[in-house]
Amino acid sequence: MAEQGAGAEVSALARGLAVLKVVGDAAGPLSNRELADATGIPKPTVSRLAATLVASGYLRQAPDSERFSLGPALLDMSNRYLRHFDLRGVARPRLLALAEFAGASVHMGVRDELDMLIIDSLRPRSAMISSRIDVGSRMTIATSAAGRAYLAALPSGEQAELLDQIRLASGENWAALEPRVMAGLQEHARLGYCSSFGEWHPHIHALGFSLRGPRGERYACSCGGPAYLLPRETMVARIAPKLLETLQRINADIGTASPAD
Repeated sequence: MAEQGAGAEVSALARGLAVLKVVGDAAGPLSNRELADATGIPKPTVSRLAATLVASGYLRQAPDSERFSLGPALLDMSNRYLRHFDLRGVARPRLLALAEFAGASVHMGVRDELDMLIIDSLRPRSAMISSRIDVGSRMTIATSAAGRAYLAALPSGEQAELLDQIRLASGENWAALEPRVMAGLQEHARLGYCSSFGEWHPHIHALGFSLRGPRGERYACSCGGPAYLLPRETMVARIAPKLLETLQRINADIGTASPAD
């Protein structure tokens, strides 16, 4: 009997969470009948769940109405989550698995002026050559795979502003650089990642993708290494699918559907 009771408690929890999700996804407050229709939970049970959630602050009931919206307790819980959130800690196991699969170094960076500043660096145990890129190293946004992915994921206004800054800083080199940068933006739109085959460094091949944290903060990651160990064909055919899978899994872990707006 105790096991049945425990199972019922878990079922009640699952139903309560289903109610919260439906309310959170709705365009406006929902009634008990609408919640029952959306969740498939009997209306009397929905009524009891809603009353419990209102009492605990997770739902708010509109005055003189049987309609519900999300309550302030969820905001408090979200704030607690954000205070303790560290994307590096969440993403590190996924990035390490990518490094091991690819036999390549994986780096995470944040923007600093016209560079990506490396804040985490992972190397596979099987690495024959150790990367010289470490925490505190920099990669130029215009030529690195991570930098181009960061640029590609920006909202259009911010992207245009950053492109203008890169143009001004590049001077007479912009004429040669611009086609490659714009090709990187198109590549990201088409494939979901950016590449840099010998552009950031003549002997380095890399693929990059962008990430956005739950507060809206933006990051970019690269996976790469010596060109003779990681030829273009290997990067595109073998590593790119794993890289995109890693991106999807990290986004799922942090509750972000897409790094772009």
